[in-house]
Amino acid sequence: MRPGSTGRLVGVLVATLVALLLQVTVLPPLAWTVGDLGVVPDLVLLVVVATALASDTRFATLTGFFAGLLLDLAPPADHIAGRWALALMAVGYVVGRLVHDNAGDLGAGSRFEREGVRRSPLVVMVAAAAGGSFLGTSVFALTGLFLGDSAASVGQLLPVALVALVLDVIAALVAIPTVHWLFRRLTSDPSSQRVERMRARA
Repeated sequence: MRPGSTGRLVGVLVATLVALLLQVTVLPPLAWTVGDLGVVPDLVLLVVVATALASDTRFATLTGFFAGLLLDLAPPADHIAGRWALALMAVGYVVGRLVHDNAGDLGAGSRFEREGVRRSPLVVMVAAAAGGSFLGTSVFALTGLFLGDSAASVGQLLPVALVALVLDVIAALVAIPTVHWLFRRLTSDPSSQRVERMRARA
């Protein structure tokens, strides 16, 4: 495995675990109440979106599956395991395909990397967060209805999805750049970092 690939894998693991811990411990008391449900920013979903922006579609899809599975199993999960895995896998695939097909691959060796763009453009980041949030929340909610495993009524689904979208877009302004910074730190070549520091001093 190449050093960059190892760093990317470590970055995804660290980002996913930190996001999961924050999502299940820190955010629930701050939840926005919609009907009988509390809605919080989905930080794990945003890690998947950030991965889709910064790497290839296949890696983002696998990240979505395993991140979603962790979310399915993390307490206090009260739903059938696999629903978040399916939802976040769809997010990783769809966001990755749409971004890379329309804006060029954002990963190493891509047009964005060759032109020296260090992070995703703001418009792309916001659109990816909004689209990923709506898709992930919708897939999770619809699978709950299909399996008879949903605490929300049909009438609550749209308000919940819209509130989740707004919260996710706001959180994305911090979460996605942070994940991208972590990826750069863990995948960059130490020698190139020294060159950049020398240029900055000169």
